[in-house]
Amino acid sequence: MGDCLHAETPKAAAAKARLRTLTKNNADMKIKNIIRPLLLTIIGCGMFPNCGMAQTSQQGATGQTPVPGKDGNKYVPYEQRTGNESIVYFTRNLSPEGLIKAYEQVCANISGRTGVKLHTGEQNGPNIIPSEWVKELMQKDLPEASIIETNTYYKGDRYTTEQHRKTLKVNGWTFCPVDIIDEEDTTTLPVIGGKWFTKMAVGSHLKNYQSLVVLTHFKGHSQGGFGGSNKNIGIGCADGRIGKAWIHTTPNQDNQWDIAKEEFMERMTESTKSVIDHFGKHVAYVNVMRNMSVSCDCEGVNAAPVVTPNVGILSSTDILALDQACIDLIYAMTEAEHHDIVERIETRHGLRQLSYMKELGMGNDRYILIDLDNGGKRITAAEAVKGLKPFVQQ
Repeated sequence: MGDCLHAETPKAAAAKARLRTLTKNNADMKIKNIIRPLLLTIIGCGMFPNCGMAQTSQQGATGQTPVPGKDGNKYVPYEQRTGNESIVYFTRNLSPEGLIKAYEQVCANISGRTGVKLHTGEQNGPNIIPSEWVKELMQKDLPEASIIETNTYYKGDRYTTEQHRKTLKVNGWTFCPVDIIDEEDTTTLPVIGGKWFTKMAVGSHLKNYQSLVVLTHFKGHSQGGFGGSNKNIGIGCADGRIGKAWIHTTPNQDNQWDIAKEEFMERMTESTKSVIDHFGKHVAYVNVMRNMSVSCDCEGVNAAPVVTPNVGILSSTDILALDQACIDLIYAMTEAEHHDIVERIETRHGLRQLSYMKELGMGNDRYILIDLDNGGKRITAAEAVKGLKPFVQQ
């Protein structure tokens, strides 16, 4: 019959095969680019242990089933602690000037692109750090910095980036860039020495910064007992869909908040450790002890009424020393002054935050408390809270 005019030559057949392969690969890639992020967002890889964002093991970082620590409801007095002392600065001046003064004691290692991590609050939340205070601080000392935040794990005013941007405007966070660090993607940081995690999922933009200023409204917390710098970082830098789920929720059951007490404190603290290890010495911490409801700022206008007196502003380069000092000031108050917040801390076993930070080598629970209002002399926690005035909503 002779050669057919439409018969493929070997060269043409090979070219067609390559074209089919490229077409298939491109289609597969498009599907992966659509489906994989969707799965990560919806389930945080809980059902897909081989995906790139999956936590290493439900058995914990050591390969063994972790056992939570104990005694998160027991306060350890200062004289029973051991180890070195760090420096914590204190001022009673609850104002922009006081905030600036406290920050300037601890800012020596803040350089390069800087993120200011604070809780920007639900819409019209009454207890957050006033935005005008933060504006004055940043205009004076951090003019090139950005506020950094993440979307929430619960459905509320900051659950999606669109909702979050609207809430930022309502609450007055319009004077500088605000980077919602998980609005595009998530990434992981290693957890060194942890027992629950080997890595933590955080907002991908976090790695764009060289320094971190942790500006925290110290208050109670429904899960953590109290919210200090540890909570601000550990929950606040974990991304809203994966990292927060790893901390809060056991997979394959219906209770979003089932992880509690000592296990929750330890998971949150390991998340914090991943972040502060990443930044090294380029971190400064400021805690504002004002409007201290037993509720977190996540509860917004539904927060429990404040009954604990305002105290002041504390700062340090040691996260454990700072959160511990705030707790010590709470416990040094009179029974009437601290009853509600101590009850919240102890019923949630929140003091495990402090003991676990110490176990992980994150800082010292002993410190020298420097009174910035009286020539920089050393004072005790009891002296710092002497003569507090009853809380009045301003």
